[in-house]
Amino acid sequence: GTQVTVEIHREDTSPQLIKRLSLGKGSQRLRGHDNEGFQRTEAPRPPGAKDLHAYPWDKSSLKSMPVDLQQFKKLDAYALKVNVKNSVEELVKALLKQARTDLEKVRAIWMWICHHIEYDVVGYHNKSQLSSKPRDVLQMGKSICEGYAELFEHMCSLAGIQCKKLSGHAKGHGYKTGQTFTGDSDHAWNAVYLEGRWHLLDSTWGSGSVDDSFTKFTYRYNEFYFLTHPALFINNHFPDNSNWQLLQPTLTLKEFENNMLHSSNFYTLGLLAARPETPIIHTVNGKASVSVDCRPGTLFMFKLKGTDEHGLMTLKKHGMTLDIYPQKMGSHKLEIFAKPSKAEASDDVYKCVVEYMVECESVDKAMRFPKALHQPVGPSWFSERQGFLRPSHRQPVLHTNDGRCSLTFTLGKDISVLTSLHADGGGSLAEDMGRRHVLQIHRGNQVELKVHLPHAGSFVLKIYSKKKSDPGNYDYIFNYLIRCLNTEVKWPAFPQSYSKWLQDYEILEPLSGLLPANRNVQFKLKMHGIAKVLVQAENTYPLTHNRGCWEGTCNTSGCREVFVMVHENANHSFYSHVLKYEVETQ
Repeated sequence: GTQVTVEIHREDTSPQLIKRLSLGKGSQRLRGHDNEGFQRTEAPRPPGAKDLHAYPWDKSSLKSMPVDLQQFKKLDAYALKVNVKNSVEELVKALLKQARTDLEKVRAIWMWICHHIEYDVVGYHNKSQLSSKPRDVLQMGKSICEGYAELFEHMCSLAGIQCKKLSGHAKGHGYKTGQTFTGDSDHAWNAVYLEGRWHLLDSTWGSGSVDDSFTKFTYRYNEFYFLTHPALFINNHFPDNSNWQLLQPTLTLKEFENNMLHSSNFYTLGLLAARPETPIIHTVNGKASVSVDCRPGTLFMFKLKGTDEHGLMTLKKHGMTLDIYPQKMGSHKLEIFAKPSKAEASDDVYKCVVEYMVECESVDKAMRFPKALHQPVGPSWFSERQGFLRPSHRQPVLHTNDGRCSLTFTLGKDISVLTSLHADGGGSLAEDMGRRHVLQIHRGNQVELKVHLPHAGSFVLKIYSKKKSDPGNYDYIFNYLIRCLNTEVKWPAFPQSYSKWLQDYEILEPLSGLLPANRNVQFKLKMHGIAKVLVQAENTYPLTHNRGCWEGTCNTSGCREVFVMVHENANHSFYSHVLKYEVETQ
């Protein structure tokens, strides 16, 4: 009736498990007071079929088992406050006071380690002086990954939970996109046995991060590495023993090396996929394209070698697309950042979610963008949310051959619009002139933006808005890129309008703000609620009212400027200026 357990170990592993089993009767050396109150842990069983998760990730959950973080709030707060440094046994005893289930025990241990052990950047550079024994790690309050993992394993075994330290390669600090892994493993983490299955966690990465120069550690708790879904964990952890991937099928080292590295932010922000799925992209005819899929309401930005000048990013309801046109040959680092649009103040920063290396083999000089261009380009769910509905042009770039284009939107309630046109090459468009190359025409809740370009080239049409009821400034909402290759193009600005020119008035003719000299010019203006309209040149010409329009002609000889003036009330003697035209010089 005696049960015998036989274990077989590779000769290069120390048979820790047998020591664990000898906690039973007759084992005198462990009978000290240190171990009273701790239950025995059985030998960890190797991972089997029921531990495996499907690869690739099924986009279901970030964790390998259901975890309600709200329910951990009290336990987490308790674990953070525990302050026992004299022995690991005492520490575990104190932590377990508030933990009932195995999951709660593991959570308490995890929370304590992540907030009390810091990464030893000095020890990392001088490993010979370093002890990763649990007792020493606790005394010092710092260690490298090895020490985190050993402390975690030891604390779990004291709490009666099966836990294993795993080692392997990690895409951690110093990882370069597309690099290969050779030689010994460089990182350690743990597997814990909960509710009949193995789960993965990394308390080193859960605790914080190290700066680029590897000289300073910052505590920054990261929930992502607690019971991470194995299909996500494999993204940056490759165990020496592939069974501990807990995946079906398992990945080869080559696949691990070639796979895209997504940061934990990628998943915690609810992003789902990035394409291409390889970290190195080669340009084709000077262009490379990237897209990200996500849940609705995510904002993006990018940096190519530290700037966002050489790309066109468009925001989509479920993600974004980006076309990159590097203006130099060679390798360029491309970083994509994201943040939720409805963020709490603490989350209101862009976080890097994915990195590519763009190999540029040829430069497309024609795809230089004006400095004023702001990312993202074109309309999106974001501009819709700000009240610009049903855009006539959904694409970010407008091409015009004759230098004119027209865009329409349906406006949300109570919105006032401001627009301006910008180009590179300084002097061509001063701020006020940039405004006068765009004409707004309002019809009910529709606005039409007529654009007349002053010359060929690339222009940025910027659109701002504010609530009519708000006294404050206009807010920038979005912009378009407008291109015209026709060098013959030379449109004058629209006439200048004054404050008495109301939003729903409309100029039918003349649209050009520059009138020919010594000519009779036909005027036709749509205005309501006024008694009289005069055009003042050398002489004064009244316009007549006809079906909602004021019409008439004026002669431009002998003057440099022409004004349109209105009489708002027949009984008033004074006129208000509403429009001003220039007259060509002889």
